[in-house]
Amino acid sequence: MSRADPGALGRAVLKGDRASLARAITLVESAAARDAESAEALLETLLPHAGAAMRVGISGPPGAGKSTFIEALGTRLLAGGHKIAVLAVDPSSRVSGGAILGDKTRMARLASDARAFIRPSPAGLALGGVARATREAILLVEAAGHDIVLVETVGVGQSETAVADMVDLFLVLTIAGAGDELQGLKKGLFELADLIAVNKADGDNRPRAEEAASAIRLALAIARGAGPAGEAVHLVSAATGDGLDELWARIEGRIAAERASGALAARRARQEAAWFRALIEDGVLARLKADAVLGPELAERERAVAAGATTAGAAARAILKRLRLDTPPPA
Repeated sequence: MSRADPGALGRAVLKGDRASLARAITLVESAAARDAESAEALLETLLPHAGAAMRVGISGPPGAGKSTFIEALGTRLLAGGHKIAVLAVDPSSRVSGGAILGDKTRMARLASDARAFIRPSPAGLALGGVARATREAILLVEAAGHDIVLVETVGVGQSETAVADMVDLFLVLTIAGAGDELQGLKKGLFELADLIAVNKADGDNRPRAEEAASAIRLALAIARGAGPAGEAVHLVSAATGDGLDELWARIEGRIAAERASGALAARRARQEAAWFRALIEDGVLARLKADAVLGPELAERERAVAAGATTAGAAARAILKRLRLDTPPPA
């Protein structure tokens, strides 16, 4: 893309200009070295105007009805006077050929409303790149005036942890009858969840949804020990709208309570500090791999570890010794 004027672009974003917001996100997603300085300047300019929105992560297995759920919930939120943004995290798009939310026709009503902004993660980015792009996109859509940010992920792999580490509340959407309600516990997906919603709880499927919700409550009570496991599980129907208002009231109430107590600020501070450390670690590793001398040695030692010829600890110490980082820093 052509070089951008961060000041002019930032002013347009603050005015809520959708085309400028899209350009801004494209800029921060860019891997081109020439765009990095402009992207950083833009983010620094807009940072004081971000942070006021509610950030909600939404995940769940394929077939849980996430797109229908997000459109139904989003339409209600727009009717309530909110301005929402939907950001998709889908590293699997490199295989499937497109982001889960890439086809906006799946949420046609939402996409056609000027108060809603829908943005899929770009195909081809590795998980770390998607996480960076999505984190920075959150700041941009907040600066543009969106007071609710929904971050959606496909429900398999490491993307759930990445999303849980960038939102205020993590919601898992599941359905009855597919085995996913208990399988998710084994995968650790539900362990990340603040709230769980059993979707498609309508018509003849209502009894099965109630049974699934009971099974999840029992599993949560066992996994988490003492605690209000029942309050974490909700029955909803994206098709009929049943339960959506009650679920959102629960989400809004939890975030408001955490904001009032200071827990929300502490959560976000931990998230930002962890992200800072991750960026440093990724940057150092990338430089190491690119080094003409140490890069091949790193690859060789990694192969040795994979082959069982040496331990990971010994190989890591050897590399750190080459970097003169094998001893603790002075007190």
